[in-house]
Amino acid sequence: MIDRRQFLAGAAAMPLLAGLPNISFAEATGTPWNGKTLIFDAMGELRDVYEDSLVEEMLASGIRSICVTLVDPKVQGQKAYNDTMEGLLYYNRFLDSKPQYYMRTTTVKDIAKAREQGKIAVFYLTQNSTHFMRNLDNVDVFYDMGLRSSQITYNYQNWAGAGCMEINGSGLTTFGHELVEKMNDIGMLVDTSHSNEATTLDTINASKEPIIISHTCCKDLFNHPRNMPDRILRRLAEKDGLVGITQMRGFMTKDQNSQFYYDHIMHAIDVCGIDHVCIGSDRDHRRLTMTEEYIAELIAEEGHINAEEYPLYFEDLNGPRRMEVIWDNLKNRGLSEGQLEKVMGQNVYNLYEKIIG
Repeated sequence: MIDRRQFLAGAAAMPLLAGLPNISFAEATGTPWNGKTLIFDAMGELRDVYEDSLVEEMLASGIRSICVTLVDPKVQGQKAYNDTMEGLLYYNRFLDSKPQYYMRTTTVKDIAKAREQGKIAVFYLTQNSTHFMRNLDNVDVFYDMGLRSSQITYNYQNWAGAGCMEINGSGLTTFGHELVEKMNDIGMLVDTSHSNEATTLDTINASKEPIIISHTCCKDLFNHPRNMPDRILRRLAEKDGLVGITQMRGFMTKDQNSQFYYDHIMHAIDVCGIDHVCIGSDRDHRRLTMTEEYIAELIAEEGHINAEEYPLYFEDLNGPRRMEVIWDNLKNRGLSEGQLEKVMGQNVYNLYEKIIG
């Protein structure tokens, strides 16, 4: 999410730093991009604090399209509507201020232009549906403004369904069914990341079009509330949907062994098939270190922090060239170049082409 908040004072992070493991920075580098594969992150980050040199490294790693979150998904009601509108306009200005690097887009046709011009085509996502405010006309409003994908829920119950942290959450509600139908009709991609299992399964079954779970991991490998079990992943694939495997370390392991990440990707491929798995990193591209300033930034964005879960990232996937590292490791797991191209971007492109156009 874009970096516009006031950070909390560094002193607030001091107790947390004491509880974090002593991890030295590891540069994420792999085989250089081959110049032809489409690298498309189904749910990533772009921040206005990125230096030009960092963006140039992202481009050098092959990233040519990314879907980014517009706004804090925890807000509700009129504030959710206002903040989403503000976030959309802010991103428009931000991307337009860097035309040498970014191309804001609402169609996959622009991905070809971005590739020709050496830029990143950027799509917009909201990680909740509260900005629609139980008014389906607002789906049209935000679609006309450029929004092309929305989650049904964030972590808790809303009018459409229940999030993964809800104790007694529902499945897809009556309004949720209406919302899915409206999004199908208008050509907005339905995303059930952060939804609970009942809401996710209901949404898959209710949707006339394939949906995406843009950033999750496999619950059968690691029992975390944000992960999805095989039975739901299979149903997602049966209806031509797509699952993006996130790089949030805490969803997979308590240590720094990034091979768990590739375990989740390969497991998803085994369950869903090679055409239904992609990368949804949900990660910053900066070279991060657990400094007081960075901890304060996380607190300002999340509102709370559990020191035992940090750092959120794998050290050897830390930095702007991590897609190269992922390519190399999946190749070592036995994926062919054609299979790698599907997972690294072509599967996302195909779904976007079908739903968004």
